[in-house]
Amino acid sequence: MNKKCSIPFIIGIIFLLFSPLSTNVSASESPDIRAEAAISLDYDTGKIFYEQNSDESMGIASTTKLISLYLVQKEIQDGNLDWDEEVPISQDVAELSENLDLSNVPLAENEYYTVQDLFEAAVIQSANAATIALAEKVAGSEEEFVDQMRQQVEDWGIIDAKIVNSTGLSNEFLGDNIYPGTTQEDENELSAKDLAIVTRNLLQDFPEILQVSRIPEKEFAPDSSTPFDMENFNQMLPGLSAQRDGVDGLKTGTTDLAGACFVGTIEQDGNRLITVVLNATDHDEIENPNARFDETNKLIDYSFDNWKQETILEENDSIPNTSSITVPQGKRQSLPIVAQDEVNLWLPENKSREDVSYNVSLENDEVEAPIESDTTVGTVQAQDEDDDLGYLDNEEAEEYFESPLATTEGTERANIFTTIWRNIKNFFQ
Repeated sequence: MNKKCSIPFIIGIIFLLFSPLSTNVSASESPDIRAEAAISLDYDTGKIFYEQNSDESMGIASTTKLISLYLVQKEIQDGNLDWDEEVPISQDVAELSENLDLSNVPLAENEYYTVQDLFEAAVIQSANAATIALAEKVAGSEEEFVDQMRQQVEDWGIIDAKIVNSTGLSNEFLGDNIYPGTTQEDENELSAKDLAIVTRNLLQDFPEILQVSRIPEKEFAPDSSTPFDMENFNQMLPGLSAQRDGVDGLKTGTTDLAGACFVGTIEQDGNRLITVVLNATDHDEIENPNARFDETNKLIDYSFDNWKQETILEENDSIPNTSSITVPQGKRQSLPIVAQDEVNLWLPENKSREDVSYNVSLENDEVEAPIESDTTVGTVQAQDEDDDLGYLDNEEAEEYFESPLATTEGTERANIFTTIWRNIKNFFQ
């Protein structure tokens, strides 16, 4: 070997042996979400996969309309409104619809549009005037409708919401028609987690909204005097600029205060994901109309790549370290107990059911005989003790990772002679 090359050659070999094989970021590392706040979660269980500043209230812009749309559908469900019912357009609403600086469809004063027309416009085109027209139809005035919105989010457990109008606009665009006690500068504010709560309730109670939110393009009110070609602001839908398979909702929003926001939902491999991104920015901090969708894509990839749903307990599985319960007065003094229900748990990709712990809660340390088979004696909860993200509603989620515990066999009460003999044995022991 050439002596001049030997030292560099040896150093190179050492470097190759001890350096990492790849410089790529580990799949388990949290994504770099360029947004003021973000959250992603499983729709079914509310399991949170990622959160960033998700408890801080901030501007939400037109994602506000998710609350308004919920109330409209609730009114229909309660029989107080029909999809084909006609809605009159007031002068103020007609004038607002002509503002080209805002998301709108044109509405003619004193003309009637159906609830269905206006609902689709609010979802697809994020039409502000159409939303106010629906609010006036439901509650008589936007002010009364805002009261209903406030009550609804409070019913969902959201206690610090700031809601001043039905659309998410800054009050400055509403002229004198602002909620009493608010200012021209006020806007609606919620946290990313609050919006996730709103969205999950909306999809649970009215999943049919996805039939509208998945429409990429549609003509508004073709038989009216103001037909209009709508294109969905959700560019992640099929055929649009940021399309992604499986995305079928839900709502964008943009104001100077809120920035670019997006509440999204996607179904993939039988699981539905909810994502929220508030005030998204481009990596180079330049104007990018798809920044909110880029960041949403990161949330989707991270959530599906790094979390998996595992069956932790099958029906009739025994529980480690708690396989039986004592029956002191029974012919059999110990009976096996098992989980009555299947228990599923979301786990990080690098964990398995062997990493899960069990919290057993028995109604009593021992039970009295006689006792029958399939008698419930307590509950078991499976838990990942390292999970600090939790669920959107931890109490509600218990049904997903908790199972009743029941006996698999029964026993009669021991007769008096057996009981005496046991007492004698116990005395001498």
